Amino acid sequence: MPDSTIPSPASQTLSRGIRILEVLADARGPLTIDEIASRLGVHRSIAYRLLRTLEDHGLVTRDASGAVNLGARMAALAAGVAHDLQAEALPELTAIANELGMTCFLAVLDGTECITLASVEPRHAVASVAQRPGARHPVSVGAPGKAILAQVPVAEWPEEVPASLPADVDAARARGYATSHDEVIPTVQSVAVPLALRGQRPAAIAVVHVATDLDDAEIAARLRQAASDIRDALDG
Repeated sequence: MPDSTIPSPASQTLSRGIRILEVLADARGPLTIDEIASRLGVHRSIAYRLLRTLEDHGLVTRDASGAVNLGARMAALAAGVAHDLQAEALPELTAIANELGMTCFLAVLDGTECITLASVEPRHAVASVAQRPGARHPVSVGAPGKAILAQVPVAEWPEEVPASLPADVDAARARGYATSHDEVIPTVQSVAVPLALRGQRPAAIAVVHVATDLDDAEIAARLRQAASDIRDALDG
């Protein structure tokens, strides 16, 4: 009788394909096939075959130099995730991004990670920080992660977290917003507020920026208003 604990070739192939999409989502730009193969720990030929399949389905694209990026089909698939939440959040994210001149995004809890569900960059800013939908990082770092953990019992937190995290989350819960500096991306600052929705995973609305004349409390006040409007729209 076959050992059910040993992954089948098909499941391993699927896992590697999904991992490629995660690697590309986390990247700050296109990657070469060699870079993707290195991050997956596989031979270049294996990475190439996986990418060809993903490319056939429109999930990845390659430019003239052969560099790989996520394809437009990924955006269509992502739009179907928490569709109502995204539909209500996007106008609010857009308004905040253009008012504050900062990238504004919606993040949700995904296992032990914080994943960006939707993001809007400011229309007229000279420079802004990109925050791609699908980008993920451990929920134990960054302002959105702290705002999300403020809604989660400590017993359900990841097993290993920074020693300072409980105090940071307590402070975020007390003042109604979380902050971070250089935790996820060097030189980048973030402010986030919790977005607690009935029947949905803990979420947060956040902005990222490099420098601003606004203080964190001012930014948080605008984010809280948006969170309230989204909750009212979904509950109504």
